[in-house]
Amino acid sequence: MEEINPNAAVDFLLKNAKLFAKAKSERIYLEEFRKSKKALLMQEAFCAGVETMAAQERDAYARTEYQELLKGLREAIEIEETLRYQLIGAQLRVDIWRTNQANNRFIEKSTV
Repeated sequence: MEEINPNAAVDFLLKNAKLFAKAKSERIYLEEFRKSKKALLMQEAFCAGVETMAAQERDAYARTEYQELLKGLREAIEIEETLRYQLIGAQLRVDIWRTNQANNRFIEKSTV
């Protein structure tokens, strides 16, 4: 079994916490901006003579600008999720190390 260095795992958690926070904030920003972008695009459609809300919404969703925003949101979610699972993995390494230490203490006590 590979030796687990809990300090390296904790260092990884601390080092990447800021990256994770930034990735999450970017995702949330894009999710909220998506609503504003849709409203702006619907407004443009209205000014161009599209009367019904459904037609304005359809126009907004079909616009390249909206689709590009969705691609950005997809990338932000991928970055956030990658970092989240890396952080979870580091936490699990610390937990495994802690369990191994407890098992080793138990073995030492039982063999004495």
